[in-house]
Parts: sequence; structure tokens; C-alpha cells
Amino acid sequence: MSESVAETAAIGVKEFSCFFGQARYLKDINLDVRRNEILGIIGPAASGKSTFLRSLNRLNDLVPETRVEGTIEIDGKNIYAPDVSVVELRRRLGMVFATPVPLPRSVYENVIFGNRMAGMKKRRRLEELAEESLRQAGLWEEVCDRLHSSALKLSGGQQQRLCIARILALRPEFILLDEPTSGLDPISTMKIEESLRRLKEDYTIILVTNNTKQAARIADRTAFFLSGELIEIGPTEKIFTAPECSKTNDYISGRFG
Repeated sequence: MSESVAETAAIGVKEFSCFFGQARYLKDINLDVRRNEILGIIGPAASGKSTFLRSLNRLNDLVPETRVEGTIEIDGKNIYAPDVSVVELRRRLGMVFATPVPLPRSVYENVIFGNRMAGMKKRRRLEELAEESLRQAGLWEEVCDRLHSSALKLSGGQQQRLCIARILALRPEFILLDEPTSGLDPISTMKIEESLRRLKEDYTIILVTNNTKQAARIADRTAFFLSGELIEIGPTEKIFTAPECSKTNDYISGRFG
């Protein structure tokens, strides 16, 4: 089941399937992602959530024997077209994983690492980017007096927000998050959710989460995946209070998953 593609769609997914070898992990997905929204994606393990997320910035290309059918379009351009720069695509769609992976460097060097690699050298601009990105990620006040200390000394929640700041410093258009709070305590989870609410004013966010309550709290719309299929997508309140499909209702009510 899918909604019609909205005029404000930032990403349009049409009859998209993803195969690893002979196995079909995504089956004819049709959905849109709208600008400046948080789209939550829920579903049990092996439902295709992470595979879909990785299809958006073509991380699945790194898996041997991967092939796709259908299209994913950003601004009307199929991201799987031969002339698409995968490097540029991944800059536009920044990815945050479940486990934070800070570099064994200072907090400051973590944030500006990508910019340095891209050739940015002006110290003042790098410092401005670092502060702005850390503020956006809701981390500045906690680390402003230890920017040159090791990022490995930060707590797990702080490290995850640092990884978000590192993505933001590259000025993406989209933020992709794959269960970003799965290993965090409630306070760290709350801080990241607060940051995401602020960030959607400037970014389009796609959040894969195994925590249905998290999707209910912060997603504008929610998509339910099951066995590689998109079962239902719609306004989050409707998905959680009056879903159209019995499978959706069974999942969010805890009957399986």
C-alpha cells in the first residue's frame, strides 16, 4: 500500500526492488519522502528497513551480487543512473549508524574530518563549521571546553551526537539514521530526538527504528515494512491509532515482532 507521490516529494521511490544474489530483499516499494519531514520506518527484524535505507545512498552497492529494479529519484534524477556520482550522492545523504564510530582523534578533528578530506583549509571556516554543527547536534554546550580532547572519552550518547555533527558539517540535504538510539539510555535518546526535531527545519530525515514508541513520538509520517514489502505508510497518528492494514495493527500492538 502506498500514498501518491506528493508535489513536495524530495525522494520518489517507484517499483523499487533490491536483490542480493537470487534473494529479493525489497519488493516493489512505492513511496515518497517529503521535504523537511521525519519519515519513520518501522518493522520487525529482516523486514527490509535497513536495506531500504542503504539503497537510498547506495551503500548496498558494496555487497557482492547486488542488483536493483525500479527507480529511486531525487529531484527527478534516478540515483542508479550510470552518470550519477556515488561519492556526491553519499555526501547529500548523510548516514548515521546504530553504533557510533568516533575517530580516534579530538572532538574537533572528528567534526571537521570530512571537510579536511574535501580540501577545506581555512582554519576560521573549519572552526565555525565545527561549532555550528555541534550546536545543531545539541552537543556544543557539553564539549565546548574540551574540543581538543579525545572523542573516545565521550559517553555513548555524546559519541552518537558527535557522529551526527560530523555528518552535518558536510552540509547534506538528507539525514539517514539506522536505529541511532538502539544502545543508548533514555536521557541520551531524548537528547537525540530533540535534536532531530530541530534539524527537520533544515533537513529531510529518514529514521529506521525498532522502537515504535520513538516513531510515534517524533515521526511526521511512518512506514511499516514487513518481509521486504511496504505494508502501509501514512501520518504517524493514523498509523498508530487507525491503521488500514491488520498486519500493521498486529505489529504496533505487539502481537508479533
